[in-house]
Amino acid sequence: MSASLNHPLSIQLKNHRYSIDIHSGLVKSSSELKQLTANRSVFIISNPTVAELYLDNIQSQLTEAAPVYLMPDGEAYKNLQQFELINAELMKNNFGRDAIIIALGGGVVGDLSGFVAACYQRGIEFIQIPTTLLAQIDASVGGKTAVNHSLGKNMIGAFHQPSLVVIDPTTLLSLKDREFNAGLGEAIKYGLMADASLFSWIEDNLEALIQRDNDVLQTLIYRCCEIKANIVAADEKEKGIRALLNLGHTYAHAFEAETHYKKYLHGEAVAIGLVAAMTFSIELGRSNPTLKLRLIDILKKCNLPVSIPQTLKAENLITHMLKDKKNRKGVIHLVINKELGNADIVAVEDHDLIIKAIPYSSL
Repeated sequence: MSASLNHPLSIQLKNHRYSIDIHSGLVKSSSELKQLTANRSVFIISNPTVAELYLDNIQSQLTEAAPVYLMPDGEAYKNLQQFELINAELMKNNFGRDAIIIALGGGVVGDLSGFVAACYQRGIEFIQIPTTLLAQIDASVGGKTAVNHSLGKNMIGAFHQPSLVVIDPTTLLSLKDREFNAGLGEAIKYGLMADASLFSWIEDNLEALIQRDNDVLQTLIYRCCEIKANIVAADEKEKGIRALLNLGHTYAHAFEAETHYKKYLHGEAVAIGLVAAMTFSIELGRSNPTLKLRLIDILKKCNLPVSIPQTLKAENLITHMLKDKKNRKGVIHLVINKELGNADIVAVEDHDLIIKAIPYSSL
């Protein structure tokens, strides 16, 4: 696998185009960030952990200091209460439709900031500066914005594309191992559903990835963003092929919702969801057990979970899956693997088949 790392990626949509700039050092100095925010009213959304590390770097690149909202860290806070509090701060500071929001943080910060930007005064610009691996390779790209509800993940949201994505791989050095490994779960998904060579490359370079080698990370980030950029450009509002990016996610979102977003990081839930989706694919005769063994092996080497406890009841998980956004006419639609690097979507009316694929722990 090779990536053309000498120039930024870009997403060309029908009515919008933006750059995905991937390079070490951008959190300290980004010409595109400076240009886009020059003489603009800027509002920054972050969390205390990330702000302590990188907020001063971002503020130093702005024409004048920007007000900052620091939200609590964690998926459980990607909710309507935080959405309302942030909008209140924007109104207290008299921000108009010419304002621009900077989302500085992981996927939670990015999703919530994007949803605020989509709604405030019916839509303002925002910039993604993702600081976690999962956000850099997935959540910051493509314009999906949302908050969670107690009855389902990402059920309230909007498509609202950023004006710029600034990705600095050096921010990954500050992540805890668990957070970093969760991002690898999402990267493995890209290989399974879109690029067999990427999956093999991850297997071959796993040690360097776990050690957070900058060059190897930059290659991984670029390729994942490239895959997503191409899919989003072809299907911005998820009417067709973009749904393939949700491989493993129907199960994953159910695991997250049933545990109230407190047990699993998103990438951890995705890892288990990939095992479930692969098991389901094998049951349909669409994939093979050897690929499942490779998948479980690489997930374990990333210290990612591959099963759920028996305490998570199957009937409750099905209830969550019935709320999945891919469903049509009340029928659950699952993304499955046809082969390595090739995915498909199937409608499943037999819930027992879905339950049979859930990877329960034997302990």
